Parts: sequence; C-alpha cells; structure tokens
Amino acid sequence: MANTKKLSKEDRKKAKRTARKKKATETPLKPRDYPRGSKKPKVKKLVRGQSKR
Repeated sequence: MANTKKLSKEDRKKAKRTARKKKATETPLKPRDYPRGSKKPKVKKLVRGQSKR
C-alpha cells in the first residue's frame, strides 16, 4: 500500500478498503478440504468445570 500519511482519515479508510478488496481478488483463498470446525479440540463437559454451571 502507498504511503497514506498525507491523506485525511476518510481518504485513508477508502485507500485501505480498496487495497483489501484488490488483494482479495488477486489472491483468493483455496477452498478448505475439511469440514469447518472439525479440527477444534473436543472437550468433555466434565473437564470444563465451572463454566458448565
């Protein structure tokens, strides 16, 4: 991204947004090959302790 020091706050926000959008279209993420949330550690209810109650 270019130097945004001299821009106003609104112009900075616009520049950042366009840079984000440009990056998203240039380098799209590959689709995941595993179900969403399947890699989360499974925790038994008893282990959670106080947060369960």
